[in-house]
Amino acid sequence: MTERDQPYDEVLEPQTDDQTSPGDETAAPTDAPDDAAASLEDGDPAAGAARERDAYRDQLLRARADFDNYRKRVERDRAVMIARAAEDAIRDLLPTIDDLERALAADPGESAASFHQGVEMIHRQMIEMLTRRGVEPIVAIGEDFDPNIHEAVAYEPAEGHREGEIIGELRRGYRIGDRLLRPSMVRVAQAVGNRA
Repeated sequence: MTERDQPYDEVLEPQTDDQTSPGDETAAPTDAPDDAAASLEDGDPAAGAARERDAYRDQLLRARADFDNYRKRVERDRAVMIARAAEDAIRDLLPTIDDLERALAADPGESAASFHQGVEMIHRQMIEMLTRRGVEPIVAIGEDFDPNIHEAVAYEPAEGHREGEIIGELRRGYRIGDRLLRPSMVRVAQAVGNRA
């Protein structure tokens, strides 16, 4: 049967491996080195191999650089996640420290002196632990109000203080490195002549 005698669909369908006849020795085209050398402009196989080597080397160097950048980015992201987790844990401890400071500010009286010393010791240990972790309190009283690190809860007329000076701290603020954990809640002086 010739190609003219075959139905149209059979002629257009490609032959699969199981359809090849035993006597048909034609193989599928391959990327033989001779084909690659023949496609080179100058026809020199050594020059083609050198170009191919340089291309593979360039790909290897790029892949190595990409992997190195990926590794550094993963390490940086991991360090940031660890720092954020530590910040969250420390932020959860800050109200306990506030309570200890309020307990220390109260008058213990004669009978509770040993209890007061125990609370003082716990407070000191917690502050030392925070210091080891890089946490430092924000100095507020006597400083100028800074909305980046202070939260004003009251503006009060105060003689002998400059406008915008912090005259009281209701809750201490903390930072870890250059990151703010919690702003200080403060009272801010208002010039006596500037009453609204």
